[in-house]
Amino acid sequence: MADMGAFRDAVGGWANGGSGEPASELAERLGVRTAVLLEGPSDLAAVEALAARRDRDLAAEGVAAVSMGGAMSVARYAALLGPPGLGLRLTGLCDERERPYYDRGLQRSGAADSAVFVCVSDLEDELIRALGTARVEEIVETEGDLRPWQTFLSQPAQHGRPRHQQLRRFLGTKKGRKIRYGHLLVEALDTDRAPAPLDELFAGL
Repeated sequence: MADMGAFRDAVGGWANGGSGEPASELAERLGVRTAVLLEGPSDLAAVEALAARRDRDLAAEGVAAVSMGGAMSVARYAALLGPPGLGLRLTGLCDERERPYYDRGLQRSGAADSAVFVCVSDLEDELIRALGTARVEEIVETEGDLRPWQTFLSQPAQHGRPRHQQLRRFLGTKKGRKIRYGHLLVEALDTDRAPAPLDELFAGL
């Protein structure tokens, strides 16, 4: 049975030069009505984790969260999924520094009125602030990453930096770590205390 993962894969293939027919067929079969444009897989992991925490079945609601592999791809994805393509309602989540890519891409696709929710630095930073650095360090230790964390802190470049900045940088130092912690940090949240950009995104779905 087709699922939203198959739709995401079909959209990714389309964005990379393949046919749009599989994505179109799956969108119709699955009843997709909204696409959430996300910069990368760690954002997708966080969105899916929060949906589970809040007992939201996004697929059943016709919502597809799509990882684009970087904000510079937003124009391409908006053209495929928005008014020029499948005609889906678009929304998204991005970092402040990437907001111009979203603005230009959505405008070019005729979806300039789409709601985009902005993280000041990035989503990991928002999650660290929501949980507090002490709680995040507890999670790092529980996950068996205490030794790498301590090694990271001993680096001269980290001396004197605020703890939340150190944690944010640490999450990006190993492939796959941001994705894993995107899920873990959301799992640790009180469901009614999600960072504002995530909370506002879900409120609009």
